[in-house]
Amino acid sequence: MTTTRSETPLVEVSRVKKYFPVTSGIVFKKRIGEVKAVDDVSLTIQRGETLGLVGESGSGKSTLGRCILQLHQQTEGEVKFDGVEMSTLSGRELRSMRRRINAIFQDPYSSLSPRMTAAGIIGEPVSVHGLVQGKARMRERIQELLEVVGLNPYMADRFPHEFSGGQRQRIGIARAIAAEPEFIVADEPVSALDVSIQAQIINLMQELQEQFGLTYLLIAHDLSVVRHISDRVAVMYLGRLMELAPCDDLYEDPQHPYTRALLSAVPVPDPGVEEVRERIVLQGDIPSPQNPPQGCVFHTRCPMAVDECRAVVPPLKETSPGHWTACIRVGPGAI
Repeated sequence: MTTTRSETPLVEVSRVKKYFPVTSGIVFKKRIGEVKAVDDVSLTIQRGETLGLVGESGSGKSTLGRCILQLHQQTEGEVKFDGVEMSTLSGRELRSMRRRINAIFQDPYSSLSPRMTAAGIIGEPVSVHGLVQGKARMRERIQELLEVVGLNPYMADRFPHEFSGGQRQRIGIARAIAAEPEFIVADEPVSALDVSIQAQIINLMQELQEQFGLTYLLIAHDLSVVRHISDRVAVMYLGRLMELAPCDDLYEDPQHPYTRALLSAVPVPDPGVEEVRERIVLQGDIPSPQNPPQGCVFHTRCPMAVDECRAVVPPLKETSPGHWTACIRVGPGAI
């Protein structure tokens, strides 16, 4: 089965905000502020594509992914899956919808129960959704899934501690596809693995996408991994979307100063190019999401910032066909 594309997005995120309360006191907790983990983000994910989501730690990438999965209820905005607003679903409707949506988590060590065998871990979603009947068919299905992710079926009765990190992540991937989902949120799926194993897992994800027609949201901080697998890339900073573009466009012509800084930090294998290319070193640390800067949240570290950046929240505007940038100094009408 090959991936399919249509004009109707599979996932629509509209003006989503996720604020976490900050409280004081032990017994009578008083709300003294809020952490703006995701602050007014809108994007779409087409059927069959991979959208890469990148940014520094604390930029809100994982929180946005959890809002899409409805592991976090958004404070404001809408998350639609196949046209259905997720937050309006009842508990039973959401459980049914979860068959179509799944996740691959960052840490293959903590995301698998140490008390369950590989067969139990992979078979759980199959059992929960009633996809097969009878122990013999269940065993057969588990063996099929192990083979699909490149593991030997005889490993089914082993516990997680008997596997390597890469093998554990393959079990996590088998669990994610066990219920035959359409959409998977992959939250840093290779960052905890050795470099030699990362490419194997990314290639496996691509093969599964082709085989089962999957749609991915790939959350990562490794820009080389994102470039290898993504169709489009979204860049987040301090809860906001800075840039969104087709993968090749973003890497060849980054328009937001934050994106340029991120890409300038990626090593280039050619020593000659590496020696002469521009390096952009951002000053200071990422501000606290509890007290983000006024105006453009990036202006405190931006080498292009002017006075207007401190007062104006830049809208995400189309600066070239399919290329969207949130910067008043880039594109039509730039200052």
